[in-house]
Amino acid sequence: MEYRILPHGGEPISIIGLGTSSIQAASEQEIEETVRYALERGINYFDMASAEAKPFAAYGRALKGNRDKAYFQIHFGANYETGTYGWTTNLDTIKRSVDWQLHALQTDYIDFGFIHCIDDAADLRKVEKAGVIRYIEDLKDQGVVRHIGLSSHTPSLANQVLDMDILDMLMFSINPGYDYRKGDYGIGDMEERMSLYRRCEKEGVGISVMKAFSGGQLLDAKTSPFGQALTEYQCLQYALDKPGVLTVLPGIRGKADLDRILGFLEAEPGETDYSVIGSFTPQDASGKCVYCNHCKPCPAGLDIGLINKYYDLAKAGDRLAYNHYEKLEKKASDCLKCGHCNHRCPFHVDQVSRMETIASYFDNSKETL
Repeated sequence: MEYRILPHGGEPISIIGLGTSSIQAASEQEIEETVRYALERGINYFDMASAEAKPFAAYGRALKGNRDKAYFQIHFGANYETGTYGWTTNLDTIKRSVDWQLHALQTDYIDFGFIHCIDDAADLRKVEKAGVIRYIEDLKDQGVVRHIGLSSHTPSLANQVLDMDILDMLMFSINPGYDYRKGDYGIGDMEERMSLYRRCEKEGVGISVMKAFSGGQLLDAKTSPFGQALTEYQCLQYALDKPGVLTVLPGIRGKADLDRILGFLEAEPGETDYSVIGSFTPQDASGKCVYCNHCKPCPAGLDIGLINKYYDLAKAGDRLAYNHYEKLEKKASDCLKCGHCNHRCPFHVDQVSRMETIASYFDNSKETL
């Protein structure tokens, strides 16, 4: 397993976590066995926005004795009083639901307490007026909640909560379909969404990714908005390449599904290469680097995707990105202008010109930093 560090806290988080969109279809025994197996395989991040109440007790039993090795993402607004998922902004109902979740999970603390599923300003006003955010902050002051998060599908709303300066983690829907405005939750154009990812990285807010496969639609040519199927590994790599992303949370039914997903960790580069999306993305995405690294190998040894990422982050105001760039063995100024990258790029980025721009930007930045 590979791990990425949460900037606000330093916890190592597995790049593949576990969602609950499918596992509730299994028996409690199978859920318990699968979660225990996931922990053994190095998965330590578990989202608990389940469609049913059933998984909670099974998770609690599976992780009993290993609570300190797991991180729970618990949602303040997900209600299970009827046995199935419901959404609420009522503070008393939320308090009962959170208490029930803690009891079922056999724990007395919450690693990530999430403001749950807020997609528009009206809903944000509701949870603020009801005192939900204040309640989560109070629990954090008491040590019951370790980190505060938000789950949303809307870039503008996520930015609004980021402005509050309370978030350590954002759960957001990231996949090629949504980023290129294909699908129900493809809110915001590509640049707006990428700007959100860059802001999260700049401000040290981690991103946990939901809907990486667009509910499975991207995996079947018949349902893919592009008319062409992608693979699970392509979708995982796509999400993990985005700034700020720490972990992707696919839904799995059992151990067989989990083994298949974990095969990503040993996959060959050709199996994770998602550059094919360059052939069916909209015109306004053309000419924009998405860090896919399809331009590798560079004859001069440049990591072109990483250079682009540090440049975009530095322009967004991330001072650490400048330091990371300076530590690179090969920088944009080492470009040979051979044109290999331009020929290879599926998004038609003029990387040769871009390397000149990036080199000039960082050279000039030395005078101001």
